[in-house]
Amino acid sequence: MASSSIPRSVRLPAWLEVAKPRLIPLLLATTLGGMALSAGWPLDGWRLACTLVGGAMASAGAGVLNCLWEEELDRRMLRTSKRAIPSGRLAQQQAFALAIALTAGSVLVLVRGVNSLAAALALFGLCSYVLLYTAFLKPRTSLNIVIGGVAGAIPPLVGAAAAGSMGWSCWWLFTLVLVWTPAHFWALSLLLREDYRQAGIPMLPVVSGVVPTAEAISRYSFGTAFLSLVGILALPTGGWLYGLLVLPFNARLLQLAHQLRLQPEDPSSARNLFRWSIFYLFGICFLLLICRSPQAAHFDWTGMTVLLQLPVPGTA
Repeated sequence: MASSSIPRSVRLPAWLEVAKPRLIPLLLATTLGGMALSAGWPLDGWRLACTLVGGAMASAGAGVLNCLWEEELDRRMLRTSKRAIPSGRLAQQQAFALAIALTAGSVLVLVRGVNSLAAALALFGLCSYVLLYTAFLKPRTSLNIVIGGVAGAIPPLVGAAAAGSMGWSCWWLFTLVLVWTPAHFWALSLLLREDYRQAGIPMLPVVSGVVPTAEAISRYSFGTAFLSLVGILALPTGGWLYGLLVLPFNARLLQLAHQLRLQPEDPSSARNLFRWSIFYLFGICFLLLICRSPQAAHFDWTGMTVLLQLPVPGTA
C-alpha cells in the first residue's frame, strides 16, 4: 500500500524514514476493519492497543528490510536516491539492527498482549512483503503487485485473530484489499513509470504501456466496487446501513477509473484515482466500525422492517 498522509517536503529523521510511516495508518485501519467483522468486537482496551502497536512495529520492520534490500535500486532512481540508506544518512548495520528490534518487538507484543495466531500472521505479512514481493516478484514480473498484494491484505486477518474469530467475513476484507491493491498501485505507477523504466523494474505501465494499464485499473476498480457490497452480508450487524453508505464511495471510485480510461496520458487522472483509492479504503474501514455500533444495529432492524412492509408492485 502506498500513502501520502505525510507531505513529501517533510524530511523525517533517517531512522523513522526507513520505517515508512506513511504506510502504517492504512494498514492499521484495515486491522480495525478485521476486528469489526468479528463477533468478538469490541475488544478490551489492552488487547486493542497491543494489536495496533504490534501491527505498527511489524509494518515498520518490513519497511526497514525493504529499504535495505532495495538500496541499490533506490540509488538508481532519481525519486529515491536521497533516501536514508542510499544517501548514507543511515548505515546498513544500524538499519538492520532497527529491523530486527522492530520485528522481535512486534512478535513479543502480539504474543504477550494478544495471541500467537495474531503474531504469526503479522510475521507472515512481513515475510510476504520482504521476500515474496520485494525480493522475488517486483524485479521479475509485471504482475508483482497482483500476487504481492497478499502482504498488504494480511492486517484484516491479524485484527480478526485478535478479536478471537476468523470467520469468512475477515477473508472477505482480505480479498477486498487484495483486489483493491492493483488499481491503487498501478495508478501510482503511471505517475512514476519513467523512474521504474530507468531502474529496470517491470511495472505494468513500463511493460504493457499506459492504455492497457488504465484498462486494467478500470477492471480492478469494478471488481473492488462489486466486492465491497459483499460487506452487507459480512457484517454481523449494520450491514444494510453499510450498503447504503458505501454507494457514494463506489460511485466516485468508478467515476475516476472511467476518467483515467478516457485520459490515460493525463497525470492528474492517475493522481486523482491514486489519492481517492487511499481515502476509499480508509472509508470502507470507517464504515465497518460505525456500522457495528448499537445505533447501526437499530437502523438495520428498522430498515428491514420497513422493507418487509412495503407493498409489492401490482398488488392491492
